[in-house]
Amino acid sequence: MTNRMLLRSGHVVSMDPAIGDLPHGDILIEDGKIAAVDREISADAEVLDMTGRIVIPGFVDTHRHTWEAPIRGCAPNATLDDYFVEVLDTFAPAYGPEDVYAGNLAGSLECLNAGITTLVDWSHINNTPEHPDAAIQALGETGIRAQYAYGSANTSLADYWFESKIAIPEDDVRRVRERHFSSEDGLLTMGLATRGPGFCINDVVEAEWRLARELDIPLTVHVGMGRLAGRFGMVKQLHGLGLLGPDTTYIHCCYFSEEEWRMVADSGGTVSIAPQVETQMGHGWPPVMKAIEYGLRPSLSIDVVTTVPGDMFTQIRAAFAAERARVNADCWQADTPVPEAMLTARQMLEIATVNGALVAGLEHRTGSLTPGKRADIVAIDATALNVAPLIDPVAAVTLSADVSNVETVIVDGVVRKRDGRLLGDTGRARRLVEESRDRLTAAVEARRKQRA
Repeated sequence: MTNRMLLRSGHVVSMDPAIGDLPHGDILIEDGKIAAVDREISADAEVLDMTGRIVIPGFVDTHRHTWEAPIRGCAPNATLDDYFVEVLDTFAPAYGPEDVYAGNLAGSLECLNAGITTLVDWSHINNTPEHPDAAIQALGETGIRAQYAYGSANTSLADYWFESKIAIPEDDVRRVRERHFSSEDGLLTMGLATRGPGFCINDVVEAEWRLARELDIPLTVHVGMGRLAGRFGMVKQLHGLGLLGPDTTYIHCCYFSEEEWRMVADSGGTVSIAPQVETQMGHGWPPVMKAIEYGLRPSLSIDVVTTVPGDMFTQIRAAFAAERARVNADCWQADTPVPEAMLTARQMLEIATVNGALVAGLEHRTGSLTPGKRADIVAIDATALNVAPLIDPVAAVTLSADVSNVETVIVDGVVRKRDGRLLGDTGRARRLVEESRDRLTAAVEARRKQRA
């Protein structure tokens, strides 16, 4: 029997140029797939009244260290250099599989609550083979769409981040691929979260790229960030090793040479930008317009909740403000008018949805309200005081709305949030993540006393 759901009379912002915006539009979902988007649809279906709601594709977060949810806010004033010490060399070695499970459970529920329906989980916490199993189990239980990006262990900053000679274990990556990702048709897919040149010796870099390509999974790597990695010229090094390709996502990209931008664009690579982290922690200016100038379609990510909020509204505004501030300041200094190609609110919504789907390798499944794609849909309450009165729905989403306005969240045709309430067991998730926090902070304190 076909399962049908009809979203009726919403202000539909489809992000599909062929459909456009429908001030009073309907969306028909059949068996988890968008069957039709039109001004009025008649169907025998469960009806969800979207009157007074802005209906958009779900947000896509293309880079989040989801495992860090139990240590949320532990590094509020950190620079990037501080983060390596305060998080990766302090908390990460203490993480057990149960902490990873708690973090991914609470973290992905947090995503759903905020209207993020697709997540790239950059999981560089695989201290044992049980760690990735725990992470993937939690992602599967919440019903989020996710690319699980298998990363290195983090038991020693010196071993894993300073010219590391330790490659991600091939045998375990193969095991995880075979056990959890034998099919590409499910909500969960797999990638490889690699550290790259500057952090690893060339033999390790080449081994990890070779493994990913042998297994036909995408790669995702931090590049061009902060005082250290900004000077590595990582893309140029990868080019020298013959490793650039369309299967690689480059995260941050704040300190690229013009040559490196051309290399990424020419290779067909993709870009993920984490604007709040980048401006706050010293990675550099979020290079949104720089990516666009080179014909790339940048996406947005949260990165770390140890230091910044975990919602896409924050990232949209951080990127929008930072990019326009940079251009305005440059034009003021040069005494020239601002360019006509200034970043717009609609571009920001595109970056947070359909561009994100492209970067996650899922544009054929999600990112826009297009018939034939899977039904990953978010409804924003436009009657709330911080959103009403509605004039421009795109401006309402990008510049006015917040997590409290995310009323309905649907992933793959399944309602995950209804009437402003998550349908998952949030009480259990909070209990587990609080227990994990207590366990981790106690372990860190015990180790500090031992060293004293």
